[in-house]
Amino acid sequence: MARTILVTGAGGYVGSALIGRFKKESWSGKNIIAVDVRAVPAAERSEDVIYKEADIRAPEFRDIIADHKPQAVVHLASVVGAGGDPDFDYSVDVLGTENVLKACVENGVEQIVVTSSGAAYGYYADNPKWISETDELRGNEDFAYSRHKRMVEEMLAEYRQTHPALKQLVLRPGTVLGATTDNQITALFAKPFMLSVTGSDSRFVFIWDEDVIAIIAKGVKEGRKGIFNLAGDGALSVKEIACILKKPRLMVPGGLLGGVLNVARLLGLGKLGAEHVKFLKYRPVLDNESLKNDFGYVPKKSTRETLDYFLEARDARTQAQAEKAAA
Repeated sequence: MARTILVTGAGGYVGSALIGRFKKESWSGKNIIAVDVRAVPAAERSEDVIYKEADIRAPEFRDIIADHKPQAVVHLASVVGAGGDPDFDYSVDVLGTENVLKACVENGVEQIVVTSSGAAYGYYADNPKWISETDELRGNEDFAYSRHKRMVEEMLAEYRQTHPALKQLVLRPGTVLGATTDNQITALFAKPFMLSVTGSDSRFVFIWDEDVIAIIAKGVKEGRKGIFNLAGDGALSVKEIACILKKPRLMVPGGLLGGVLNVARLLGLGKLGAEHVKFLKYRPVLDNESLKNDFGYVPKKSTRETLDYFLEARDARTQAQAEKAAA
């Protein structure tokens, strides 16, 4: 019997790609509800998918759950990246997730899949070399993005105790990269140098976006629950990334970098401040053994292969644009 699946953040890249995958899978049938705060353009819509425009914070969202009674909810809607409006980000990430959870419980939803983040572990000098799912969530109080991810996970933990009938699959990705990814990390790669904090050679873990989509689809298909880090095998240091990019490293003392960020924010030239220096200095490095051994999914691309894939796609776009301009 086909399950009804509701996806929040359905207009985003991962959401739209996931819906496309669901439609190709015979087990999912045609019972897909796509919810986004903005209307999905007609040209980007899939046949037989029900599209709804709603804010996950609003009562109208709970009405959609009540009307369609999905068996599974994939909650992708969130604020991506640091440096925005902390109050707005809190209302979407934390209060929005709370509204989603309440709607699920009220309407007997069987499973919720939540994309959290490795940021929930926090950015600390004493982070384990490899962070596993059993390590403490210490999302930094002075770093809104990290704090909100931790708060969402604390809420999820409470719901696991008070509402055990709602199965939770909680996914904690490292940096997600695909052919067209555009985020704070890829912005670092676009600079003429690789920015680094003096005395720190933070390691990065990447996960291919297609792996993320495949993991979510597998989790919904199999009705899975649990908590899993999402990362490709291996990690890359700032020095290694600079070599791959064939760019020099610009090493800046943390105090100086924080001061520059604060001044830029005061002048309206940026959104980041000194509290974000730790984002570069102490990156959580995610262990993926549980993903492979317990969840049963081996990422198709390693951290290095994911970065190479992104860079090749970026270079191909740049070359195509240059050829078009020259034509």
